Amino acid sequence: MINKQNLWFLTLFSLILVLSVYYITMPNDLLTQAVEVEEKDNKKEEVVETVEEISSLTAMRVSLEEERQSMMDDLQEQLTSDVISSEEKNNAYEQLKYLNTLQSKEEELEKKIKKELKLDSFVKIDNNNVSVVCVSSKHDNSLANNIMRLIQSGYEEKMYITVKFQKA
Repeated sequence: MINKQNLWFLTLFSLILVLSVYYITMPNDLLTQAVEVEEKDNKKEEVVETVEEISSLTAMRVSLEEERQSMMDDLQEQLTSDVISSEEKNNAYEQLKYLNTLQSKEEELEKKIKKELKLDSFVKIDNNNVSVVCVSSKHDNSLANNIMRLIQSGYEEKMYITVKFQKA
């Protein structure tokens, strides 16, 4: 039997899913119109590249969010199930809390990179692995080292950090 809470959850989740699919499959006409306006200011190449790079970061974020959302849905089902023991429900709840903290830590690191290094980035944390994708016209070891130090400063234990650059 579906109760009101589950019905609201399914309704909102399906709305989010439909909007994300629409956003991903949205025609590029809207983006190209914005680019054409900027072409008049002799910034055609810079704007097109920026839109493409930021959209690739957005695509990575959406993909990660969909993956995490499906995991959260499975955990939510476990929490609302009547056949699962309380210990398994506690484990599911702890995993949900962990996923939420993981998401907030990733967002925090992205904001930190944006604020201190003025770079658009995508951060994905998986156990002790941190993957960073940055949009930058400058691709050198010192910038990568600065990003690694910035991320490592937020952790007490040693993290395995990888940095990838995309052209800006």
